[in-house]
Amino acid sequence: MPDAEAGAGPGGAEDVGPDEEYGPEDARRARWTAAGTGALLTLAGLAASLMRLTGSSPAFVPAAYACGAAVCAVAALLGSRGRTRRALWLLIAGVMVMAVGDQAD
Repeated sequence: MPDAEAGAGPGGAEDVGPDEEYGPEDARRARWTAAGTGALLTLAGLAASLMRLTGSSPAFVPAAYACGAAVCAVAALLGSRGRTRRALWLLIAGVMVMAVGDQAD
């Protein structure tokens, strides 16, 4: 008679939890992607903020770009620590804040 827990041993189907769908290489790639994208968007937001600050746009516009860049910087920090889902949502929020500044320009 076959053992009822045949898949429960090492390498069995029950060793893989619902959160372990992806391997460590995928997690590392997600961390690097979140951190790199956050850093890139932070630099872009700061550059846009400085460009708009020297122009004749209202003060709200560079402030929106700077706030969006700050949110993206926090997202980069979270992404580098492995909180990729939260980092993704913060990146979306940061870009949306920058888009509000762009629309006000």
